[in-house]
Amino acid sequence: MTIKLGDRVPEANLGRMGEKGPESIATTDYFAGRRVVLFSVPGAFTPTCSAKHLPGFIEHQQQIRDQGVDAIACMSVNDTFVMHAWGQQASAEGIDMLADGNGEFAEKLGLDLDATAWGMGFRSQRFAMLVDDGVVKELLVEAPGEFRVSSAEHVLQVLGG
Repeated sequence: MTIKLGDRVPEANLGRMGEKGPESIATTDYFAGRRVVLFSVPGAFTPTCSAKHLPGFIEHQQQIRDQGVDAIACMSVNDTFVMHAWGQQASAEGIDMLADGNGEFAEKLGLDLDATAWGMGFRSQRFAMLVDDGVVKELLVEAPGEFRVSSAEHVLQVLGG
C-alpha cells in the first residue's frame, strides 16, 4: 500500500557518507523534529536525474529552505558510495544524498519500481514529499516516464514560494 498524506514515514535504514565513511541512519531519526523535502530518483547518474532533478534542487535550495524547510534530501536505490560520488560530481553541497541500498524504504513507502525490463532491477519511483516531524504533509508522485510534479520548481510552488 502506498503511503499517503498524514501517514508517518515508515521505519527503515538509509545510508549516507559520514566523516569516517558510510554510516546508517534510521528514517525515524532523520525526519524527527524537522521539516524535510525528500525527493527520490530512479537512479544516480541517470539522464533526467542528473540533468534536471538533482540540479533543480541544488539551484533552488535556498528558496526551498526559505519556506521553512530544514533539510533537503535526495534518495535513490543505489549504494552509499554511488550517492556520495554523484553528490560530489554534481556539487550538491547542502543536499543530503541518501542511499536506499536494498530498496527497503522505497518498498515500505509503496513507491518501489520494477525496472528489471531496463536492466536496472528494483528501484524507487520518481517522487518528492514534504515530511514534517516524521509525518507526510505533501506527496508528489510522478506518472511513469514523467518529470513534472517532483521537480524543485513544482515543490517550491507547493510550498508557497
